[in-house]
Amino acid sequence: MTIHVFELPDLGEGLTEAEVVKWLVAVGDTVTVDQPVAEVETAKSIVEVPTPYAGVVHELHGAEGEVLAVGGPLISVADDAVVESVTPAAPASADGERYREEERAGTGSGNVLIGYGTPETGDGGRRRRRKGARPAPAPVSPAVPDAPVRRVPLVTSPLVRQMARQAGLRVADLRGSGPGGLITRRDVVAAIEADKAPAPSAAPETEVPAVPAPIAAGAVDPRTGLAESARVPMSGFRKSVAAALSRSRSEIPEATVWVDVDATELVRLRAARPEGPGLLSYVARFTVAGLRAFPELNGLVDAERGELVQYDGINLGLAVQTDRGLVAPAVLGAHRLTTAELDTEVKRLTAAARAGKATPVEMTGGTFTLNNYGSLRVDGSAAIINHPQVAILGIGRIIDRPWVVDGELTVRKITQLSFAFDHRVCDGGAAAGFMRIVADAIEDPAGAIARL
Repeated sequence: MTIHVFELPDLGEGLTEAEVVKWLVAVGDTVTVDQPVAEVETAKSIVEVPTPYAGVVHELHGAEGEVLAVGGPLISVADDAVVESVTPAAPASADGERYREEERAGTGSGNVLIGYGTPETGDGGRRRRRKGARPAPAPVSPAVPDAPVRRVPLVTSPLVRQMARQAGLRVADLRGSGPGGLITRRDVVAAIEADKAPAPSAAPETEVPAVPAPIAAGAVDPRTGLAESARVPMSGFRKSVAAALSRSRSEIPEATVWVDVDATELVRLRAARPEGPGLLSYVARFTVAGLRAFPELNGLVDAERGELVQYDGINLGLAVQTDRGLVAPAVLGAHRLTTAELDTEVKRLTAAARAGKATPVEMTGGTFTLNNYGSLRVDGSAAIINHPQVAILGIGRIIDRPWVVDGELTVRKITQLSFAFDHRVCDGGAAAGFMRIVADAIEDPAGAIARL
């Protein structure tokens, strides 16, 4: 019996693990190429994972709620011809691992989930001869010995390609460690490190420290003298968030500026056109204008090369609070959209993020983040920059406040903008200039839109 083991792929985010949220198939089900077999939760979103193999589900390598390692087995599929021989588990080898057919065969549609894909039909795929294949006791149809078997092709995500290109590497020269020879982000990082590494020496291997045993809930904390009421394991999402925020704080020399803004005219414009764009979409449009004027804020710091990178285009990230935590999906190509188009995309993207359906590219491709913490009914925030971005703009709630207009005290709709930026890319003058573009547009939206 030929068993094809499909390993959990790198879903384009450089992750090391993902949680199985829901199995879409069961042992004994017949599956086709590119049929979704599981929903897995990465650090940012819930993604349907399709199988590159057709046949009968032989084994599910994990229960719902279990965290699986990237590169580890996800699902095993048996050939259609051996459906009657499917068993709940595959036999174990002498070294304790389950039997796994080394080849990766099958035909596919060419559909690609970020980070991996299936072969196109036809003769364009890469081929190799089968080695050590087990003879079938009763072939269903005549076969040619040592017939070439089509492999899952090398398909890399846009993020992996960009990383390799920025490092001066050719993807074709890299050796993939993922399913079917897939080149993952880890492979690119390994190639970069190999170029920098000195000649190997006889230094002893570093011993991996033992992981301390967890303390059971109810134990007394020696520092406070209080008993613990509960211990909740960190999810993969929360671990990823913690790592990203810690990296931002440790690597980025961050500075913050803020300004109070009279949003009365913007609120009036919105009220006059209730069917038109929402307030956040107007602010998003003004943010895009500010980034065009100060492109250094729409980029990243390549510390290894000592270069400040600016992007030719804007993927505007939006901070969205979800049941799983705070995420920042991006409106891709926001610089090409009108205010009305931005409004449509903001609403779609926000709903997708809350449902866990934003794509991996949307979840990881932002170049700048806009945070509407006013929706949480707070006025200000010292936001943390979403690494590797270099700036984040926040807008607080809009409230009635006393304000002086033309020497007269009156009540106006006031909000606060706060802006955190990486001091390596610019000084306070550029940050203030960006802030004034956004603030002035909020205070005179009609005039700003006429100029955009």
